[in-house]
Amino acid sequence: MATDLKALVRSIPDYPKPGIIFRDITSLIEDSAGFSESCERLAAAHRGLGITKVAGIEARGFIFGAGVAIALGVGFVPVRKAGKLPGETIGQNYALEYGVDTIEIHADAVDENDNVLLIDDLIATGGTAIAAVSLLRRTRARVEHTGFVIDLPDIGGAQKLRAHGVRVEALMTFEGH
Repeated sequence: MATDLKALVRSIPDYPKPGIIFRDITSLIEDSAGFSESCERLAAAHRGLGITKVAGIEARGFIFGAGVAIALGVGFVPVRKAGKLPGETIGQNYALEYGVDTIEIHADAVDENDNVLLIDDLIATGGTAIAAVSLLRRTRARVEHTGFVIDLPDIGGAQKLRAHGVRVEALMTFEGH
């Protein structure tokens, strides 16, 4: 019997600021059956696609991405904030509401032989996910598939990702902001 994953996500009103409803996945990952099923459903949606690596966006994407990588039997690539990885890295800038941030991967993490699945906990504006896709593609890796636990469709990030030629799989959606 399938777990009602959406019921395991806690909604916190007015966080981090008034008018925002924060979708908290910590209650989902605290539930062993829900956490396991989340990773398995994301993996199942991408089996048979020739995925060779799973990339996860810092920090909650690490949680689900590592589980999906294990389920698919492939390696995991952390997509981190600038300055957090040792060794040679490549980075990608992306716009924030007030400024610019940078994400990085190890320069030798993926190459033209890889078919990378990008995983994160939530897709909202799409800015970080689009930056991660661009970064991974700069290595000449194929990045055609993404998976998210939650999609906030009213914010439009999934549509923006699709415009970059990427399929978007989400386990659940929450309307509103």
